[in-house]
Amino acid sequence: MKRKILLTGLALAPEAMAHAASQGVEVMPTTPYMPADEMAALIKAEQPDAIVVRTGKLTREMIEASANLKVIAKHGVGFDTIDIKAAAERGIPVTIAVGANAQSVAEHAFALMFSVARQTAWLDARVRAGHWDKATANGTELFGKTLGLVGLGAIGGILMDLVAPLRMAVKVYDPYLKELPQRDNVSRETDFDRLLETCDIISLHCPLTDANRHLFSTEQFKRMRPGSLLINTARGELIDTPALVEALKSGQIGGAGLDTFNPEPPPADSPLWSLPNLVGTPHVGANTTESRDRVGMVAVQQILDVWAGKALDPRCIANRQLLGS
Repeated sequence: MKRKILLTGLALAPEAMAHAASQGVEVMPTTPYMPADEMAALIKAEQPDAIVVRTGKLTREMIEASANLKVIAKHGVGFDTIDIKAAAERGIPVTIAVGANAQSVAEHAFALMFSVARQTAWLDARVRAGHWDKATANGTELFGKTLGLVGLGAIGGILMDLVAPLRMAVKVYDPYLKELPQRDNVSRETDFDRLLETCDIISLHCPLTDANRHLFSTEQFKRMRPGSLLINTARGELIDTPALVEALKSGQIGGAGLDTFNPEPPPADSPLWSLPNLVGTPHVGANTTESRDRVGMVAVQQILDVWAGKALDPRCIANRQLLGS
């Protein structure tokens, strides 16, 4: 019988789908954000040998629904939507596509910085509604500002180089960083509060953990510079949303650019949507043709390698510590 890969979401990039087919593998796309009970029932019915997580959560119930399941691949790098402990208990590795979407996400963070600083989303909506705010609209330049990076993986490393032509100073806060890349405009900040107090823009590039949930809440917004900007292309749960809404309403911070939310998707009546100093995008930082091609191919090849018993780069296995315990 053919081995089967179930996707929690739409089809992979054509090259990845063709690669799977060439290896005699059936790939099953599904409806994005399918209700949990329906997804669990589908997995139980189809008994896939692998699951690629694109949208929504992969719960213990879903993981335990397939007796054939041997590997779970995240279509990207953020694995907080997957119950990695439940997978490890069955000896199932959870793989991530380290670096495959970094360029696209970094460019998206850069784009959000510009959009928030120059109010492009709000002004676009105003023009479409028949307004002409030329006399009153006022943005801010990014040139010469200080950018704080919370976490310095592949995405943050690319972003620090993207801002270099704007002569931006970059401060990096990452307790787990072993070595800071050598750049004339880049320095390390070991005090999180001082990072908040000294940066004009903060951009989040860290994974979500139990320790950093709501890393940004009321106290952190109070410490940030008046008029400063917050950019999040990492995980929505890093930010306390009601506290962010209050900080944006009161002018405690100047604006925010969010590509991730908690929950996803956020409700249509969320108070976020009434804020003119917020730019929101629907978790599409990695959604470029180039990134989708790379990530899809990486996910499929990781699955094939696990099935073949080949060793993966440890950095690509999200639950390797749990598997080894």
